[in-house]
Amino acid sequence: MIKIFIDQGHNPSGPNAGAEGHGYREQDLVYTIGVRLAELLRNNGNFEVMLSRPTPQTQLGTSNATSLRARVDMANNWGADYFISLHANASSIPTASGVEAFVYSTSSEAYPLAVEIVRGVAEATGEPNRGVSARPSLYVLRRTAMPATLVELGFITNPVEAEMMATNPGLYAQGVYNGILSYFGML
Repeated sequence: MIKIFIDQGHNPSGPNAGAEGHGYREQDLVYTIGVRLAELLRNNGNFEVMLSRPTPQTQLGTSNATSLRARVDMANNWGADYFISLHANASSIPTASGVEAFVYSTSSEAYPLAVEIVRGVAEATGEPNRGVSARPSLYVLRRTAMPATLVELGFITNPVEAEMMATNPGLYAQGVYNGILSYFGML
């Protein structure tokens, strides 16, 4: 069994709450997408899954730092094989659009996984593929003991993408799932 830790970025409120746009909150959108992704992976039979936020009310940590540490510690203590953190992007430019991912290093084992996930989401949603970049400063990429990627599924500040993430979370979950299957040669 391949153990995948799905981190639904941010907390429901307070410290480490996410971005907002067009009446939606990042933490709510990625919570639902993460739950749908976990269902797809579990139903496949090849994956064991743990969610950072098993309920919409799950609050991790009491500050930004302790929230991030709690997510990493959960994945490390569980012995996850892969760590996937789901987020919604934000920009002051309302037309900013697309899916992208970050990894600790482009030479890491996480890089090809991130490339496949971004491609899967772009194909499923029709969003532009913004590629994969190294972002070694991100705590969840730096402190995980397994290959890790942080995926910005779309822009919450873009009205079309915000609406699509809110009304069709299954589409995003399917895109990430397809990328995972492609990475493992199961598609």
